[in-house]
Amino acid sequence: MNLILLFEEDFVAPDLVVLSDRRLSHIQQVHRAGTGDVLRVGLLQGAIGSAVVERLTEREVTLSLALSEPPPAALPVTLILALPRPKMLQRCFTMVAELGVKQLYLINSARVEKSYWQTPWLQPARIRNNLLLGLEQARDTMLPEVHLRRRFKPFVEDELPGLMQPGPCLLAHPQAAALSELALALPITEPALLCIGPEGGFIPYEVEKLGSAGCRPFSLGARIYRVETALPLLLGKLFAG
Repeated sequence: MNLILLFEEDFVAPDLVVLSDRRLSHIQQVHRAGTGDVLRVGLLQGAIGSAVVERLTEREVTLSLALSEPPPAALPVTLILALPRPKMLQRCFTMVAELGVKQLYLINSARVEKSYWQTPWLQPARIRNNLLLGLEQARDTMLPEVHLRRRFKPFVEDELPGLMQPGPCLLAHPQAAALSELALALPITEPALLCIGPEGGFIPYEVEKLGSAGCRPFSLGARIYRVETALPLLLGKLFAG
């Protein structure tokens, strides 16, 4: 982990925490820290800073804190993602947090198997754990919000219009025109919305409904990517230039 995430329950004083879980193991085995060493830390939903190892035993570590830096800026995007297969889902959660997405909507599609919604990876505790892994990697502290929407049509008709952003609202679709034909100014810096379908894309009915809601379809070319490949590729292309 590039950042040791701290939680409110870790505090024993305003500037002192005691850790005894996997973070302790990481400090011992990866950082190989000792008394007096300085570590990079951040408070979940709060500031980032440094911590000095005040006391270290086999069972716990005591850190004194100085938290004064803001977390890195979030990507200005609301991400709408057709629910990936469970094998990919946990990696997608970690990737979303790592890339700086703060609003994620997982939606249904005709190409999403019903069994995907029963995966234990959608349990709140598991979602949170995978998001935390992404935050630790990226040195971020702001937890993304994840929304589950199991019915496509009600979401697109009733909720999606309220999520539309001042910036572009886009639909990544393999059969659409190339991104260059949209004449977008890249990287996108204003709040935007991006829809990504399942492997092979949304079916024509779904593309039509998303288009009617205001999403502009585009493609990155002839290749069909896995979701875990398309996700960083699209976010990098659109928001990092």
